[in-house]
Amino acid sequence: MQAEKIVPVILAGGTGTRLWPLSRNSLPKQFLALASDKTLYQETLLRTPPGPDFLPPVVITNEEFRFFALRQASEVGIEASVVLEPTRRDSGPALIAAAAVVRERYGEDALILALAADHVVLDPEGFRAAARLAARVAAGGRIVTFGITPNAPRTSYGYIRLGAALPEGGNVVDAFVEKPNLATAERYVADGYVWNSGNFLFPASLMIAEAERFEPTLAAAAVAAVESARKDLGFIRLDTAAFSAAPAKSIDFAVLERTDRAAVVAGDFGWSDIGSWDAVREIKTADADGNVVEGAAELLDSHNSYIRSEGPLVTGIGLEGVSVVATDDAILVMPSDRSQDVKALVAALKADRHTEADEHRKIHRPWGTYETICRGERFHVKKIMVEPGAKLSLQKHHHRSEHWVVVRGTAEVTVGERTFTVHENESTYIPLGEVHRLANPGRIPLELIEVQTGSYLGEDDIVRLEDIYNRS
Repeated sequence: MQAEKIVPVILAGGTGTRLWPLSRNSLPKQFLALASDKTLYQETLLRTPPGPDFLPPVVITNEEFRFFALRQASEVGIEASVVLEPTRRDSGPALIAAAAVVRERYGEDALILALAADHVVLDPEGFRAAARLAARVAAGGRIVTFGITPNAPRTSYGYIRLGAALPEGGNVVDAFVEKPNLATAERYVADGYVWNSGNFLFPASLMIAEAERFEPTLAAAAVAAVESARKDLGFIRLDTAAFSAAPAKSIDFAVLERTDRAAVVAGDFGWSDIGSWDAVREIKTADADGNVVEGAAELLDSHNSYIRSEGPLVTGIGLEGVSVVATDDAILVMPSDRSQDVKALVAALKADRHTEADEHRKIHRPWGTYETICRGERFHVKKIMVEPGAKLSLQKHHHRSEHWVVVRGTAEVTVGERTFTVHENESTYIPLGEVHRLANPGRIPLELIEVQTGSYLGEDDIVRLEDIYNRS
């Protein structure tokens, strides 16, 4: 490997509840298009494209998001190696495991650029220039973090106090400091502190060695999980028993805040972690009244407000400093300066067992999507879309029967020992307890309406007998 080449490692396993109702566990913010027509994850991949500076990326995510990670990378023409965490253990074990994968593939001196999949960078070329500088610093035996020159005294970011200048560029990290109150943040900005972006560049062997020094149990578990990993449908599946032995700890607490090898390269390349709806509004262009309006929305006599609709028409009169975010099944309304409280709201929704806290009406699966149209005590109506060439598992249900009406494309249906074709404007029936499968043999998406009837209609009433996606 050429010494100057960098391996991007994309951390893509987070849930992003602070951007509810758009971001939910079933479809978190990194896989949503919030800043452009591409998702945040796709923008992250394109920020470090394979070429003169970067090698193909390694993505670490979990079981639920593995097909998002692979499919969305393919959509922007990037071939990614996707590593699967068997359980969530925070960024420390994930990043050490990814470093072990890179070390195994490219050698001890491989340089890793660790990036959160859900951040925004408005000046990608400025970021790449900072990465090239950070690579020179890291090659001298440093773990380099990217600092952001503050444009305001923010209380939602951690800060870095700069130490002595380094001959290669950048500075030694004098101290990492936690999120401050407003008065302290004002002092930090005045004293030349920078924001901590949470993105790092380092030699693979150095990060692993520092983890072994400070968190030997964590490091040993992560490295063992890679040594015992197996390939599954092209994914790298970390060993469950080994990885589960790692304590849940962020890479900041595990290594960054304890090492004496930390350095910082500061820059101003339009970075944001878009950790709140207020932060999303800030990266958009406001109109003459200070409003940002996205989707089906109209305002009258309103100022300094953010309105976003993914579904119904949203209208407002006389709004001042208000944020409204609407989807097809939930609406959030709040003063814009309370956007940091969304996480607490989602926790309350979960405590009250609102399914909207975690799931969208449209659910993504490896084979396509399904969307609830109507639900009652003993029936559930869905719209199902199956991608060309995809198929659902061979399965059966103990408590429900199903009626399928094809509205677009052609379905290949297996019921018991029979396999037959159902065309547009035709239907079929799946009796309770019957083994069945749905597939799309065509070249266009298959769309059908499914009507479930029975005593229990939960998604856990599926007995999979055979599944090309290796779901348990």
